[in-house]
Order: sequence, then C-alpha cells, then structure tokens
Amino acid sequence: MLNFRWIEYAKYATLNRAIGYIISVTLEQNNFPMREWHIQHMEQTVVRFVKGLSENATRWELRLNKKYGTISKVIKRIDYDVKHGVTSEQVFSFLQLMRTDSVYLEVMACAGSTERLNELQAYYKESIPQLSYNWNNVVTR
Repeated sequence: MLNFRWIEYAKYATLNRAIGYIISVTLEQNNFPMREWHIQHMEQTVVRFVKGLSENATRWELRLNKKYGTISKVIKRIDYDVKHGVTSEQVFSFLQLMRTDSVYLEVMACAGSTERLNELQAYYKESIPQLSYNWNNVVTR
C-alpha cells in the first residue's frame, strides 16, 4: 500500500531526490547554533569589565587586565558575540539590567563600576541602527 505522502513526492524522478527534498523540508537551518553560549559569554565579559580588578590583584591579573581589560577589547569581544547571534538589544537590555537588578548589587558596589558601565552604555546606545534615514543630514561636497 502506498503512503499518501509519497504521491506528493512522485514528481521527483528518483528516490534520492525525493529523500533529499524531504530532508531539506523537514530540517531547519540553525544560523547561530551557539547563541546561548554567546549570550552567557557577553554577560560574563560585561560583568568582569564592570567589576574591575580587586584591590589585592596579583601581578598576573594586572598584566591580563592591561592586555584584555580595556574598553576597546571588551567592545571587540562583545561585537564578536553580536556577530554570532546576540542582538544589540540584548546587550543594551543586559546593561540596563545590571544597573537595576539586585543580583548585581555586589558588582556595582565596586569602585569605578558605574563609570565603566556608563562607558559601555554610551557605546551601545550610539551603535543602535537608525530605522529611518534623514537626507537632510547628508554632507555633499
């Protein structure tokens, strides 16, 4: 007895083509397979940057902070996560969450944390793409 679905795929000449069509229809492409990991990585990066170094940091921690703890390196890491599935809205909403949520009170109590958070918020507030383009702001030569 023929299955009703095979009649639908009868227009394909061979069985391999029919199976290929079935697989392509049923499988969904996952453009960002590690999206959750990149969201967690973005959150950890922001928390580490906002928290800063402890007062009794070792020489190794000072060296790593000098190399990887600058605002430009942090933005570069967050942009890498944005490239791999994290949206700019998620970054901005997490920055707002850090400022208001009671879970991050310990992080925000560190010296200079509000200044570092303001730096990140200023960058990501400016980098949200505009929805409309104003031709009056175009500079012509």
